[in-house]
Amino acid sequence: MYASSDGGKLAEKRINEMTMVPRMQIKLRLTQKDHALLKQHLFSGDNFESVAIALCGRRRSYSHHCIAIHSVFPIPNEECKSRTADSITWPTDSLIPLLERASRDDFAILKIHSHPQGYPYFSPIDNESDAELFKSIFVWTESEFPHVSAIMLPGGRIFGRGVFPDGTFQPIDSILIPGDNIEYWTHEGGELPAFTRPHAQLFGPGTTQKLRKISAAVVGCSGTGSPVIEQLARLGIGRLVLVDPDKVEEKNLNRILNATQEDVTQGRLKVEIMSRAIASMGLGTKVDILPENLATPEAVKSVAECDVLFGCMDGAEGRNLLNRIAAFYILPYFDVGVSLDADEKGGISQAVGAVHYIRPDGSTLLDRGVYTAEEVQAEGLMRTFPDAYRDRVKAKYIHGVDVERPAVISINMQAASMAVNEFLARLHPYRIDPNSKFATIRFSFVHGYMFLEKETELPGRLSQFIGRGDMDPYPLVSMPELSEVGGAR
Repeated sequence: MYASSDGGKLAEKRINEMTMVPRMQIKLRLTQKDHALLKQHLFSGDNFESVAIALCGRRRSYSHHCIAIHSVFPIPNEECKSRTADSITWPTDSLIPLLERASRDDFAILKIHSHPQGYPYFSPIDNESDAELFKSIFVWTESEFPHVSAIMLPGGRIFGRGVFPDGTFQPIDSILIPGDNIEYWTHEGGELPAFTRPHAQLFGPGTTQKLRKISAAVVGCSGTGSPVIEQLARLGIGRLVLVDPDKVEEKNLNRILNATQEDVTQGRLKVEIMSRAIASMGLGTKVDILPENLATPEAVKSVAECDVLFGCMDGAEGRNLLNRIAAFYILPYFDVGVSLDADEKGGISQAVGAVHYIRPDGSTLLDRGVYTAEEVQAEGLMRTFPDAYRDRVKAKYIHGVDVERPAVISINMQAASMAVNEFLARLHPYRIDPNSKFATIRFSFVHGYMFLEKETELPGRLSQFIGRGDMDPYPLVSMPELSEVGGAR
């Protein structure tokens, strides 16, 4: 039987106080499709508890440990020994094949069951059964990282806790479902800073509260990246991870926010300039900078530990890698692109842009024809020959003419704003049409049109890797150039 609501709170509080291990953030992620599958099984209509198991990939980190559902295995209701409105007994021998794989690949095991009466806490029965079950799971897997026990409530909301090798529990800090809408649930709330209140009035206090908890990676800190960063910081996002290996140049000054001539003279990195600007705002956003190419193990791991990805790059290789990170670690990815074509007569024949929203279980940028596999391979080769690479991207803003200082800041800022507003629209849906219709937003400044493309339900090219996480001893995101020894830090 369940305890009273107050008793449940006290029991949970006592368990956490007595058993808390040194604090690591624990993040659980699952796709929209897996969430729907779980909800359908766990709430079959008879108002009795049901249970399912999942194999989960990991971003093995001692600070931001991420657990992503790779595959779901519902336990058939007819195989359970008993099911009531507040308890369930199920055959744990069905776990054995999953434990063997979890032991081999260091997968996390997720046990999730329903509380059909809406009880929003772990009950004393749950505490006892979890202690017994996960003790056996750790004997099999011998992992130093937590497994997960979770509960789904009738509306589909999930809460849970990590279970550590010594049997201690720790509440999951956040649960992320990057579907057409982005569901983001956190363990605790908190007061809103004063500067966020106008945003709360527009998008709702829940959205602003979420932004304070969310970490975003922005890859590329130039023409579109710098205004994306500016907006996210002023919206009150909790943490930014900025990735860009380049120093600011004089030709950048007309399109990179907060860059100065002194920065050029001093040879400052773009990520340093962005970090300085955010600190000067005094709005509380934490910043981590990575002055390196995304195609490094350190950058991939840091980006994978964030909650949302923004790609502000021109090349195919970086976009392809960011798309792989989104799939392997189940993350929402917003890609921003701008392109101008010269008519070779002193004018512009086309000025276009696009914002792509990538669901990890949806179509990829490669599926959408944003780039080709040949372009990815060519850029990967050219990364080892920087002179040849620079020659190729010399006119990356305006194709067909070499312009050192193209007047693109207004176009870049509009594209960046569209990407940030797209993020907000999915975090707090407010449009008349469903978000599934806005998978791609294309716009042309020359022709004055905006064109929408909806998400396809066909499996994307990375479907086999969804939630795969780290793959030791194999390379990160299954790319040989990202091989390394060990996967946690």
